[in-house]
Amino acid sequence: MKFTANQIAGILNGEVDGDADVEVSKLAKIEEGSQGSLTFLANPKYTHFIYTTEASITIVDKDFIAENNISTTLIRVENAYKAFSQLLEYYNQVKMNKTGIEQPVFVSDTASYGDNLYMGAFSYLGDNVKIGDNVKIYPNVYIGDNVTIGDNVIVFAGAKIYSESSIGNNCVIHSGVIVGADGFGFTPNEKGEYTKVPQTGNVIIEDFVDVGAGTTIDRATLGSTVIKRGVKLDNQIQIAHNVEIGENTVIAAQTGIAGSTKIGKNCMIGGQVGIVGHIVIGDNVRIQAQSGIGRNVKDNETLQGSPALNYGDYNKSYVHFKNLPRIIERFNTFEKNQKNE
Repeated sequence: MKFTANQIAGILNGEVDGDADVEVSKLAKIEEGSQGSLTFLANPKYTHFIYTTEASITIVDKDFIAENNISTTLIRVENAYKAFSQLLEYYNQVKMNKTGIEQPVFVSDTASYGDNLYMGAFSYLGDNVKIGDNVKIYPNVYIGDNVTIGDNVIVFAGAKIYSESSIGNNCVIHSGVIVGADGFGFTPNEKGEYTKVPQTGNVIIEDFVDVGAGTTIDRATLGSTVIKRGVKLDNQIQIAHNVEIGENTVIAAQTGIAGSTKIGKNCMIGGQVGIVGHIVIGDNVRIQAQSGIGRNVKDNETLQGSPALNYGDYNKSYVHFKNLPRIIERFNTFEKNQKNE
């Protein structure tokens, strides 16, 4: 896709300073700009690149004043960073504006869907599936029986949504995600062998949830595993059966949450965090990367370490821990001197 400076200025409500007809077809960093590319200048530290960039168009703040000659066409806006983000969003919408049903696909006779559906090749819709308007289902997606999906949802290639799952409006499910696989439930018998406990619940994902690539969300043993409105999940996260994650909580990659744990709203959980099952984590909690959480956590706590400590206590303890060899040496010297006296 190609856009002229004039078209871009129209989208951003900006002003063209230079060649209004120059065209761009790609995006670039300002220091890596080339002919036919669009870039932006928002950080003053990068100002010197505007005089050497080969980008055809550069978005700048309205008050930018060039101190040397420039070859790039400028689009002047109120806020260059926000304008570039707006343009990225617009570009994504145009790029992903696919409609229609490709072939081959399988759609059950009892499945239903709304207006403006895109369904990629080799996708599957099971019995009694209900899909809203403006949904995009990319190739090789499996959607099991009795699944409901709201409006304006994107399900990227290769995602698997097991039966009975419910997905709200304005969600994004990335490639490789598995929603509704069995929870990890087994019970030992008298021989020490493990027998599977049937997992009869489902997964409920509310509105405005993003689920990163390769993340798995297990169905509940009974009831529901619930991901509440506005939650953002990174790639390769494991969420076990009957977990609940509160509104607007964000969780970074490779975190694992064991069964029946309840996490509050507006929490921030770093990468590679391990959380045991059957505990309650309050609202507004901050957990640093690679922490291990084995207890209930109160509202507004910040934790670090494994097992996790209060963030301030952890830092104070670490000061002593890293000096431990010198402390031991001093102690041994003191003890030796005491014996010699």
